[in-house]
Amino acid sequence: METSKRLTRRSLLKASGAAAISVFLAGCSPAEREAFFRRRFKELTPDEIRDMLAREAKACSERYGKPVTVVADPPLEGVLYGYGLDLSRCIGCRRCVYACVDENNQSREPQVHWIKVLAMKKEGGVNIMGSDAYYNPALVPESEYFYMPVACQQCRKPPCVSVCPVKATWQEPDGIVVIDYNWCIGCRCCMAACPYDARHFNWSEPQVPEDKVNTHMHYLGNRPRPRGVVEKCTFCIQRVRQKKGRYPACVEACPVGARKFGNLLDEQSEMRHILREKRVFIFKEDLATEPRFYYFYAT
Repeated sequence: METSKRLTRRSLLKASGAAAISVFLAGCSPAEREAFFRRRFKELTPDEIRDMLAREAKACSERYGKPVTVVADPPLEGVLYGYGLDLSRCIGCRRCVYACVDENNQSREPQVHWIKVLAMKKEGGVNIMGSDAYYNPALVPESEYFYMPVACQQCRKPPCVSVCPVKATWQEPDGIVVIDYNWCIGCRCCMAACPYDARHFNWSEPQVPEDKVNTHMHYLGNRPRPRGVVEKCTFCIQRVRQKKGRYPACVEACPVGARKFGNLLDEQSEMRHILREKRVFIFKEDLATEPRFYYFYAT
C-alpha cells in the first residue's frame, strides 16, 4: 500500500499517538515492522547483523541490477587511524574530491561532495573567511595561492556525536566516526555542531548511475544513503578495514603525494614520522575537538 512505501523511522517519529502509529503500521510487511523496531546497530547480535547485511545486499543488487556485497568489517586491533595533508604539495586539482565521490557512492544529482578544497592567498595565511571554494580547477596551481582540502577531521572529541539525540553516530575504536543511516532521523543537530562543515544532508533522493556504483559496500560507510539522512567521510572504511588494508581513495588519487594515512599507534608509520618531524598544525585547534587530521608543511 502507499503508506508502506513511504515508511521510514522519521515518519514514525512524526506520527502522533498510539492509534495513529497503529494505523500507520497496519499495511507493513513483517520485514518492514522488524526494520522499524530493531535495535541500534551497536546492539545487534552477530546473527542479526548477518541477516541485515543480506537484506541490504539484496536490495542494492535489485536496485542497481548487478551483484553487490555489503559488509560490516569491525575495527582492526591495535589500529588508530590518522591522516596527514602536506599543504606545501597540494595543487588544488580536486582529484581527491571526485575519487571520493566514485568510491563512496555519493549522489551525482544533486551533487554531494565530502571533500571541499579551499584556495587561499599565500600572503594572507590560513584565512577561511577569505578563501575560495569555487575557483577554476583548470587554472591550478596558481602561484599566488595555496590550497587546503577540508573534510571530516575524525575528532577525538567529536561534537557531532555528543549532540545526536538518537545516538545514530558514534566513534569506533579505530577512531572513525560513523553513522547508522537507518537510525538517523535527519534532525541535522550534528551538522550544526560540526565546526568543519563536514556533514552533508540529503535533501532529495540521491542519484548514483548504475554503471558508476561501487558494489563493494560497508554498512557504516559507502552504501547508498536514503533521502533525509546525514552522511560524511569515513576514511573509506570499506577499504582501510580489509585484512590487507588499502589507502582511502583520496590518498591514492593525489597526483603529488600530498595526502598521507596510517596507524598512529605504530611508531614506524609515516604518520608518526610526520608528527615527530614536520611542522604540523590542527585546524581550529582552539575548539578542543582534537582532530586526527593533521596539516603540515614538508618544506
